[in-house]
Amino acid sequence: MPLAKALELAQEYDLDLVEVAANARPPVCKLMDYGKFKYESAMKAREARKNQAHTVIKEMKLRPKIDPHDYDTKKGHVVRFLKQGDKVKITIMFRGREQSRPELGYRLLQRLAEDVQDLGFVESNPKQDGRNMIMVLGPHKKKTEAMAEAREAQAARKAEAKANPGRSQNAAEEIAEAPAEASAEA
Repeated sequence: MPLAKALELAQEYDLDLVEVAANARPPVCKLMDYGKFKYESAMKAREARKNQAHTVIKEMKLRPKIDPHDYDTKKGHVVRFLKQGDKVKITIMFRGREQSRPELGYRLLQRLAEDVQDLGFVESNPKQDGRNMIMVLGPHKKKTEAMAEAREAQAARKAEAKANPGRSQNAAEEIAEAPAEASAEA
């Protein structure tokens, strides 16, 4: 079709004449609403970025002589990071005479790896790096899966809040438990 006729046809239907394949002989053109096409392609790119996962390495620093409660707190952070689908770099810092006892750090790292083995795996075995000993844990599930689970949980919480307006989830649980406690006391 000649160029003049194609342009006339585009004006008649109030569309744009867009060149699709410039290198082809003859060049290939298409009648379309170019603004709508650009908008739809931008929305597809935005959706793809939304579902894209960024690899993040979180770091947790420990000392060889860590208190049991502090260890539990740090382990809780590692568990949270692994559940979110992030890698965790665990660093044990040695100071002074602690440097002569690297086996303490190694045992601590092994204990932590065993405690979180259901959520992650040892990606990089413990190795001494100057005054520090480093180990990397990777999650069993991918970041995209963790993000999808988080979205589903958030949607469930919103649905629960919509079903019980004006009440927090804890208040609803307390009301449900109150009659059971009263009957147990009687």
